[in-house]
Amino acid sequence: MTGDIFNTPLEGRARGFYRRDHAKADGRALRIYGYAPHLGLPGEELLASASDQSEVRRDPMRGTYSLYAPHRQTRTFNPSAAADPLAPAGGAVTEIPFSDFELAIFDNRFPSLKPGAPAGALTGWAEGPATGRCEVVVYTSAAEGSLHTIGQDRRVLLLEALIDRYQALHDDGAAYVMPFENRGEQVGVTLPHPHGQIYSFPFVPAPQAAAAKAFAAGYDLTADHAGWGGRFDVTSAGGVAAFCPPFARFPYETWIMPTRRCPGPWAMTGEEIEALATLLGDVPRRLDALFGAPMPYMMSFQAAPGGESAGFQFTVQFYPILRDAGRLKYLASVEQFTGVFTVDVVPEAAAERLRAP
Repeated sequence: MTGDIFNTPLEGRARGFYRRDHAKADGRALRIYGYAPHLGLPGEELLASASDQSEVRRDPMRGTYSLYAPHRQTRTFNPSAAADPLAPAGGAVTEIPFSDFELAIFDNRFPSLKPGAPAGALTGWAEGPATGRCEVVVYTSAAEGSLHTIGQDRRVLLLEALIDRYQALHDDGAAYVMPFENRGEQVGVTLPHPHGQIYSFPFVPAPQAAAAKAFAAGYDLTADHAGWGGRFDVTSAGGVAAFCPPFARFPYETWIMPTRRCPGPWAMTGEEIEALATLLGDVPRRLDALFGAPMPYMMSFQAAPGGESAGFQFTVQFYPILRDAGRLKYLASVEQFTGVFTVDVVPEAAAERLRAP
């Protein structure tokens, strides 16, 4: 360990909080966020393997990129509760060498993107090394929970921590930063401990580049939303709305959005952050209530590339993958080969059902 920077006080938009920066022995960064200063000496911790070669390859027909990271084949897969790598110290050796914490963000032990030069030579098919960052966001020290059950205070802390990372990663030159959460075994989750991730890309992925182009050309999602007359709305709070967009691609797809032009959460007011935190808990609650079971979903924060794109509208997007109780929405041949989705539940019907308390 090279030492800690203890408890830097940070002024959040909604509330103040602290960040403790801990340097792992393998060079990875661990940041502990909380409303109170974090105390205590670190113990033993999991360390990364030296084998982490990865590269970017470009598809010349689609104009899209893929990340090749063979070392991820050995990543942790469905560990026992006793071997939870996201748990606080006290049992097995974990990623977080402290007996307790409020919220933690650390460099992924098995990254697809990593800063600096690759460990070995690139292949002849590489566009370049897969530079960037992959970070793990641990919502709580508790082994179980969800964005709904962790509570409002923790959701606000999560948003403040993500804003802190957005700013740092943009300052480091990231082209695109995407916090996200995969929830449920049906979408490939292999660690049940409540957590999300952050990917910091050296390029702007195609969907986000297309969105940025549309916004720069004058498309106004907030005006479009206002023109729908509430038909697709699910709920709202403090200048932030949750709705099923009329062009949704997944059954019960739900977006959260400030009702004014806003490039990212860093540009939101304290009241809007509190409202966003409320809806970040309420939307999963409503999705879980649909079929009386936890809804598997993919969720992502869609903010402006580089933090500066003209006219970009920030959204949080939930892609649930159940179309009915026990029935998955599969992305089969049509969706995969053409990008044209077939949707079993029309968004206005989804919104009406999700509006139920």
